[in-house]
Amino acid sequence: MENKKELGNWLNELNLDHPLVIAGPCSAETEEQVLRIAHELKDTDVSYYRAGIWKPRTRPGNFEGVGALGLKWLQKVKAETGLKTATEVANRAHVELALEHDIDLLWIERNLLIEGLTFVGVSLAL
Repeated sequence: MENKKELGNWLNELNLDHPLVIAGPCSAETEEQVLRIAHELKDTDVSYYRAGIWKPRTRPGNFEGVGALGLKWLQKVKAETGLKTATEVANRAHVELALEHDIDLLWIERNLLIEGLTFVGVSLAL
């Protein structure tokens, strides 16, 4: 993807009369939790509903997120509330799955900025 000035206009196209607000659970743990929070936020100034579905951990055995299952929950959030959806991605497969599930906004896991080759894989998927 070529970096073009027009790509930076997405924020202006939201026509917000307030700062951009992204809110939701750091970790999506259940469908009920994700949908309940989304319905609580739908009539607020929230512009994007975010939920962490991939949670890489440094200690094996700790909760690592619900994974791709959470993408279906985010699709339900969008269908039921009209909120735009967002999630963090850590590799090319995450990007491809998120795009297949019509996630509106992706952000790159911070450690990827250090891991150059993985970052390249994510950017190529876009």
